[in-house]
Amino acid sequence: MSLFDTPVDRRGTYAVQYDERRVKFGSDDLLPLWVADMDLPSPRCVTEALKRRAEHPVYGYTLYPERFFEAIVRWMERRHGWRVEPGSILPIPGVVPALNLLVTALTRPGEAVLIQPPVYHPFFRLARSHGRRLLQNPLRHDRGCYRIDFDDFRIKAREAKLFILCSPHNPVGRVWEADELERMARICLEEECLIVSDEVHADIVYAPCRHTPVATLSREISRITVTLNAPSKTFNIAGLNTAYAVVENGSLRRRFEAELRRYELTMGNLFGIEALMAAYEGGEGWLDELLAYLRGNIDYVNAFLHEQIPAVTATPVEATYLMWLDCRNLGLDDEALERFFVREAKLGLNRGISFGEGGSGFMRLNVGCPRAKLEEAMKRLERAVAAL
Repeated sequence: MSLFDTPVDRRGTYAVQYDERRVKFGSDDLLPLWVADMDLPSPRCVTEALKRRAEHPVYGYTLYPERFFEAIVRWMERRHGWRVEPGSILPIPGVVPALNLLVTALTRPGEAVLIQPPVYHPFFRLARSHGRRLLQNPLRHDRGCYRIDFDDFRIKAREAKLFILCSPHNPVGRVWEADELERMARICLEEECLIVSDEVHADIVYAPCRHTPVATLSREISRITVTLNAPSKTFNIAGLNTAYAVVENGSLRRRFEAELRRYELTMGNLFGIEALMAAYEGGEGWLDELLAYLRGNIDYVNAFLHEQIPAVTATPVEATYLMWLDCRNLGLDDEALERFFVREAKLGLNRGISFGEGGSGFMRLNVGCPRAKLEEAMKRLERAVAAL
C-alpha cells in the first residue's frame, strides 16, 4: 500500500476544491476533481520544517535568505540540468500574479500578447485586464495529440510583443520537445517577441519524456526569456504562495523587479520560504514516489475508459496530474456536458471550453488523489454514461 492511498479529509480546511463546490457547481453533493492541487499529503520534510518554524512565536516580516536561492539553484541543476545563477532569481508571490506583472512590465497598452489555446484559463485575462491585445495560436489536435501550427505561430509572433508559453502544457499534458521549443524560440528571436515561460508543472513529467527549460536552449534565447516556476504543484504547497522567476537578462530582470517594487511585492511568506527550502533539499525521494503513483492513476483511468466507457477518451498524458478527457462522442454541447457531469455523474471537473478554442467537448480531470477516489469517480461516470 502506498503512502498516497490513505485518504486525507480536506473538508473544513478552507480548501477551494471542496469548500467552494456549492459556489462553483451549485451543489456540494459531488466528488470534486477540478482545482489543480492534490488530495495527497506534502512530504514529511516540509511538514516538519513548518512545525519547527511555527514553534517560534513571532511571525514577522521575513527576508529571502541565501539558502532559498541556493536551494533553487541546486534543484534546477539536479532535476533539469540547468545551472542558474542565484542573482538571476527573483522571488515572486505566485506564477499568475507574476504573469500579470510581466505583461505590464514588458509591454505597453495596445501591444499584443500571444497564447496557445486550449490553455490555462487565466492566460486569457492577462491581455484584456491590462489593455493589451490578445492573439491566439490554437494548438492542432492531430490524431489524439496536440501539435503547434508553426506557420500561424510565425504570423502571430510577428505582431506580438510577448509570447506566454505553457511548458509543460496545461490542460493538454504535452511536454514540448526541445526541437519544438527551439523552433518557437527562434521565431520569437527573429520577430523580436519576448517569451514568458510558465514552467510550474516542470517536475511532474513522466518518462521517457523530459522537460527542457526553454532558457537552456541557447544564450541568445535565454536573453529574451523569463521563466516562472514554483514548488507549489510539485509538493502540493500552493497555499503558501511562494514562487520565483529566473531572468538571465539583466535589463529584463530590472524591469520586472521595478514592477514588483511598484506594487510592494518583494516581501516573502515565511512559511512558503521554509517549505520551498525543505522541499527542494529533502523532497526528491518523495517526488519520485509521487510520480510513480500518479502514473498509476493515469494508467487506471485510461484502462477504465477503454474497457468500460469507450465513448470517452483521454489525451496521452506526458506531464501534470491533469487528464484531458474527450467527451465529444457523448453528443452533448458544452452547457449540457457540464450539467451531465454535475447532475448525473455527481462529479466536479473543469469545463474544457473554459480553456478556450479547442476545448469544446472536453473536460479536465484531476488525478492527484488517492486511487479510491478515482475508482469512485469512474464508477459514477460509468453509471451516468450508461443512463444517457
